[in-house]
Parts: sequence; structure tokens; C-alpha cells
Amino acid sequence: MPPFERLFVVFRWVQLVDCDIGQTCTDLSRVDLAFLANVHVAFYHRAMNSPARPVDPDRARGRAALSRDCGRYERLRREDEHDGWDLPEEGAVFRTEVSEERPRSIINYVRSPDLPFDRTLNPYRGCEHGCIYCFARPTHAWLGLSPGLDFETRLVARPAAPEVLARELRARKYSVAPLAIGTNTDPYQPVERDRGIMRACLEVLRDFRHPVAIVTKGALIERDIDILSDMAAQGLARVGISVTTLDDRLSRRMEPRAPGPKRRLAAIKRLTEAGVPVRVMASPMIPALTDPELEAILAAGAEAGADAASWIMLRLPLEVSQLWQDWLREHYPDRANRIMGHLRDMHGGEVYSAKWFNRMRGEGPYADLMAARFRRAVRALGLDRDQPPLRCDLFAPPPRKGDQLSLF
Repeated sequence: MPPFERLFVVFRWVQLVDCDIGQTCTDLSRVDLAFLANVHVAFYHRAMNSPARPVDPDRARGRAALSRDCGRYERLRREDEHDGWDLPEEGAVFRTEVSEERPRSIINYVRSPDLPFDRTLNPYRGCEHGCIYCFARPTHAWLGLSPGLDFETRLVARPAAPEVLARELRARKYSVAPLAIGTNTDPYQPVERDRGIMRACLEVLRDFRHPVAIVTKGALIERDIDILSDMAAQGLARVGISVTTLDDRLSRRMEPRAPGPKRRLAAIKRLTEAGVPVRVMASPMIPALTDPELEAILAAGAEAGADAASWIMLRLPLEVSQLWQDWLREHYPDRANRIMGHLRDMHGGEVYSAKWFNRMRGEGPYADLMAARFRRAVRALGLDRDQPPLRCDLFAPPPRKGDQLSLF
């Protein structure tokens, strides 16, 4: 078969394998199978109807996800096939790649009735912390990327975020309310150390005297204590630090590139010493894995200086469910059935339910027991008081160069 005809057959075959099971696609008897076996090509199959194909663990060192399957919007899935040459090959280790985008808007308005905020900001898409349970993983599917390894390794930075934020805050129609940062991806993930996008956004918020609530696992937040302490003194800033477990080994497996538990507690201490109100967040709580630590996590947070606490049960929306179950079978096969059984009991037999007001904590006896344990612990530790609301009355866009100053 001439080379150009062989090339056509390859592309035609790749298209035709995307057929429903049992459907006759075409007669492939004339395809030069020896040629196909020696072509180094990534073949594609149905994305959501095929089992996950794990990657070589040596290539995913320091990552939590075990696969890079495409997301729910992709009809096809990429698979690496051997090129047929009898030569040893080592795949490259997955390195973190950062691309850039310029957003047209940066404030995302949310209308979820069970959230205490109505707007968020995300300096980055994807998160190098790589927490296997992260409910934000499915957002990478919007980019045509994998919620698995791509979410941890193919990040998108938004360097124009501070500029766009300032423009949106100056809009005549803008109505001030607390801005939540870190509710999707962590603003203090490792890439922030070099990019500094989060710090620049904080500088804008400080200049506008705009209230902000930050959620993070990143110890890098200590870098911005100078800004946060000034804002906190005016009632404009507070922070939530997520502590999932006090077990260093479990944390390293589950959150491979996030600071360890002791480092997060140290960040709580430094922030509170600087006058920044901090909430210790025992989130997510994983039944039969981390939930026995609930009281210990809250006590450690209180000792570090936290003045409030919260908790959320493990959530497994969309692609996160399979990623989590693959990870669980790999690291804790003896507990996998028990953990998943508890989750199904809390969500009406499903792995996850997005029902308003129940999705965060589930329902049923196990969820009720967790809630009761939390209430008892925070009451004993003095963490059951509400933090004062952030102030919105101080908001004032700073004058720009060339603006006419007020006479009064």
C-alpha cells in the first residue's frame, strides 16, 4: 500500500472506531495492520463509556490523579499506544505547564442559595496542589482538558486579572459585597510564588477598600500578611485555612503538593498573630478515613489561634467520583467499600447528590452524627461564635491619574 494511502487509512480508522458497541463500522480487512502496528499514534475511543486507563506511576510522581481521561464534553479519548519497535522507552514525567489567558471579566457571580457569598474570583484555572478530592476538577473539562492529571499539570494563569478587576469595580452599576477567593482553585498554589497575580489582586482590593474572604491551603498566604493585616484592621478581610487531616502520610498521598498539616496550622498562627481573623475548615471530612480526626483538627486549629470553624463532607461531582474511587482502590483498598457505602447512604444511594442545602454535608444518620460531633467540639473549644460581617460601607474607588478631584 502506498504511504499516502496508508496515511488515509490511519485517519479513517481513527474516525471509524468511534462507533457504538455492536454497530458495524466498515470492512477493515484490507487495512495494512502491520503498518498500523508500527505507526506511533494516539488512538481515540469513546470518552465516557470506556474504563479509565491509568498512566505509568513513574510518570505521575508527586501527583494524586492516576489517569488523564478526557472530560464529559469530549466524545473521544486519547490513549497512548506502543509504536511496535522493540526498544525500551520511558515516558517523560508530567511537568507543570502554565499557559495564559486574558479574561474579559474576572468577577464570577453565583446564585447558589446554600452559599454565603454571591461572587468569586479565580486567578488561576487548575491547581497544582492536586488534591484528589477537589470538587473543582470538573471545570477543566470546560477547556477540553482532563479533570485528572491535566487539572494538576496544565494550569492557566490570568495575569490581567488585577487590571480587569479594577475596571469592574469602577463600573457605575457595581454594587459592593464580599468577594470570595479560593472557592474553586487555590490562589496560593505554588505557581503564585512566581506569578504574583493573587497579591496584585489583593492590592487592588485594598486600594478600593473592598471586603474579601479567602480560602486556601497554601502557606504562601503569609507573604501577603502586610496587606491582609491592614485590611483586617478595617474589617475588610478574613481567611479560611483548610485542614483535611493531621496525618502527614495521608496528606501527602491525598494532597501531594499542598503544604502539610503542621505547616497549615503554622500559617493560622502567623495570620492570627497579625490580627487576621482565621476560620479552621475541617474540609472535606471523609467517612471512615479522616472523620475520626474531626475533634483533633478543630482542637489544633483553636490552639493555633483560629476564632471560628466549619466542616464539609466529601463531595464527588461528575468526574471526581471515578478519580476518587481509582485513588481509593490504589491506596486504601481495604476501606474503599466502607467509605463509598457511607457516601451512598448520605446521598440517597448515589455517590453524590447536588441537592441544595444537602450537597455539602449529606443527610441521614451518619451525616447527623458528624454534625452533632462538630457542634459539641466547637462549643467546647469556643469556636461556635460567628465572625463579624465584613464591612461594605468603606468601599471607595481610588482616584485615577487625570481624574478631577472633589472640592469637598
